[in-house]
Amino acid sequence: MLVFIVPLKSPKVSKSWQQVCSLFERSVKSICRQKSFNFRVIVVCHEKPKIKFNHPYVSYVEVSFDLPTDNISSKELDRTRKVATGLIAAKNFNPTHVMVVDADDCVSHRLAGFVDKNVKCKGWFIKRGYMYESGNSFAKIMRHSFDRSCGTSNIIKYDLFEVDKFNEEELVEEYYEKYQHREIIETLRKKGNFLKPLPFAGAIYIVNNGENFYYGHRKKNRKPRLSLKSRFLRTKALLDRRPLWMIKEDFGL
Repeated sequence: MLVFIVPLKSPKVSKSWQQVCSLFERSVKSICRQKSFNFRVIVVCHEKPKIKFNHPYVSYVEVSFDLPTDNISSKELDRTRKVATGLIAAKNFNPTHVMVVDADDCVSHRLAGFVDKNVKCKGWFIKRGYMYESGNSFAKIMRHSFDRSCGTSNIIKYDLFEVDKFNEEELVEEYYEKYQHREIIETLRKKGNFLKPLPFAGAIYIVNNGENFYYGHRKKNRKPRLSLKSRFLRTKALLDRRPLWMIKEDFGL
């Protein structure tokens, strides 16, 4: 069984709780579109989100630890504490693997079924995925290093976290220092556990910077002549675009 762990920020530290809930609802709908029924979702939060969507496989764990400050490290620690809480709660479902999903990202509906067929594998990292800027009609395919950019990027055999070895605070510290998405491959490699690249695009990294990467060039800002490299990069950007209808079935975006 694959257990998805979704850490959700508190409304008290959100710029718009309504927007957070809306993004989360889209994300959890995406998760629950799995082709296999052999999955569960654990949402760890200070307060339950106000959404209309309900699913019997989604459970909420409400926490009461201190809210993060505006400091980035404090926010990362808050996320890590919620992930650690989710890892402990996941034990109740006897999972083979777990996946941490950021509360605004979307995932492929193929994940749980793929895990079902490969339960002995140590895990996978998502090498290839998509980046989507809200409001656009296209998503950009990321062919390499998706896991270096997005936290929704690893499916790990549950036993490798050694949850029973630590108390909760120790688990938080261990995860914070060694199991973030940029460190986890190396952490497990040193222990002789090698992750494989997922053989298909596994997630969509949702970004909300208000800028459209593909249409942001205006004629008045263009130089008279473009270098060959610039021309190549612009052509590649066009080729990397995917209309949303092409990926909607897989990700529910």
